[in-house]
Amino acid sequence: MTQHKITITIKLFAAYQEAYGVPELVREFPSETSVGKVLENIITEHPELAQWREITRFGVNLQFVEPDTILQDGDELVFIPPVSGG
Repeated sequence: MTQHKITITIKLFAAYQEAYGVPELVREFPSETSVGKVLENIITEHPELAQWREITRFGVNLQFVEPDTILQDGDELVFIPPVSGG
C-alpha cells in the first residue's frame, strides 16, 4: 500500500534562513507528519540548528501551534527562532 504524501511550504527566518540560504522550502512528507518531525528533518540536514530545537516556536497557516501538530497538504509551516536586533 502506498503512503499518501503531503506538500508543505516551510518559511525560514533568522538562523534557519542563514543555514539554507533561502527564505522558504517546499517539501514532501508522508501524511500524518508532525511539525516536530519536520524540525527533526531540518536539523538532520543542518545539525548546527540543533541549538535552536527547544526554543523555536512554530506557526501553521498563521496560527501558533505545538510540535505535535499534524500537518495537512498545502500547509505553510513557519519556524520562529528567537531573534535579537538593535
